[in-house]
Amino acid sequence: MAISKPFSQACENNKAPILKQLQVAFADVARVLEIGSGTGQHAVHFATAMPWLEWQPSDRAENLPGILAWCEEAALPNLRSPLELDVDRPWPGLTVDGVYSANTAHIMSWPQVERLFAGVGRLLPPGGVFCLYGPFNYKGQFTSPSNAAFDASLRLRDPASGLRDSEAVQSLARAAGLACLADHALPANNRLLCWRKLPRSSGGTD
Repeated sequence: MAISKPFSQACENNKAPILKQLQVAFADVARVLEIGSGTGQHAVHFATAMPWLEWQPSDRAENLPGILAWCEEAALPNLRSPLELDVDRPWPGLTVDGVYSANTAHIMSWPQVERLFAGVGRLLPPGGVFCLYGPFNYKGQFTSPSNAAFDASLRLRDPASGLRDSEAVQSLARAAGLACLADHALPANNRLLCWRKLPRSSGGTD
């Protein structure tokens, strides 16, 4: 029996502004790993709009059937079948020069966010690009009442989750050998943070 495709209205709302920035960030990238592909909508939209790169979706096992349904319907030559990836477990062996993840840092625990950045730092070659989308705090403060309310709802469901401070995330990036390229303001009080993997001789500082 065919699996119905999952759908997120938020993905429909944010895919265009995210794509506008990714087309710049991934202009010279050949293979992108998407961590936490969710419904699969972003994977299809971005692979369609950026035919020069190979897009590899991934997520926890329970989300793979829905992502696969989107991928199979799209039947794009540059869109791979989704892989299982859980930051708490060994990552699959991949060769990529770009990583993208959306709306994952605030649903992970902080140790999982640490493992996310450490894994990306190990995976990317020098010059590789990592783009992370979602809401973030700055200097310990919410950027909007809606983000404060969202954080409260997240913590009510899971006390280990919640919006992350940009400064703490940037610190993890530096420790993983990533230098900040950009911090883009996007609609609905979200951001797209972009980093480039430094040459190994640089020692992980920017």
